[in-house]
Amino acid sequence: MSRSRRARIAGFTLVEALIATLLMGMVLTALATVTVQWLPNWNRGFARVQRTELLAVAIERLTADFAAVEFIPPDRKVDRPLFEGTELSATFVRSALGPNARSGLDVVRIAETADRQGPLMIRSRVAFRPGSSSTDQIFFGDPVVLLRSPYRLSFAYSGKDGVWQGSWHDASALPSAVRLTIRDAATGQALPLSTVAVVHANLSADCVSGDCADRRKKTDGSSEPSSPNRNTTRSD
Repeated sequence: MSRSRRARIAGFTLVEALIATLLMGMVLTALATVTVQWLPNWNRGFARVQRTELLAVAIERLTADFAAVEFIPPDRKVDRPLFEGTELSATFVRSALGPNARSGLDVVRIAETADRQGPLMIRSRVAFRPGSSSTDQIFFGDPVVLLRSPYRLSFAYSGKDGVWQGSWHDASALPSAVRLTIRDAATGQALPLSTVAVVHANLSADCVSGDCADRRKKTDGSSEPSSPNRNTTRSD
């Protein structure tokens, strides 16, 4: 067999190489087309899953915070607990939380603010120090973003009577429960992830032994707890 015949048998012709290149180009073009069409949908789905997971973590954190609220007066001259609640914010006292937290109490404020991307819910804290009867005089730090657009969070508060109201101010007891309503920021529609956080404590340690009633009689001549100033609405 001659050398030229062996070369023709062992190799490819120019036409075969061009056909193979054309087929490879068609395959790569098809893959690129599928990727371009599929990748945005995958990114949107991944972002949606990530937002849902972050939302679940935020709700879990908020529920744990409200469950751990302590009946702590701002000072010895005041019988009511340090708790201020509105539709878009809540300030309360709880035990210090965190891997490096020192033992003691924190004043926690959860409030809505805004940035360029829209509304967001921030949790901030400061070590509790008796003497400040107004939450406006407390300077918070260590801000942590719990929730941001496209979600918005609102609060409602309920006492033992089961009546929900949009605020809780200057009450002699803590609310029994806090309703966390998650809404779509664009449509305002409430989402199924909305829940209710149960406050485990609503009386001071003195009330367990009955001393709080005696102290209230001495200060205002009445043993009946005062009602918070709010506009009441019943839950659906």
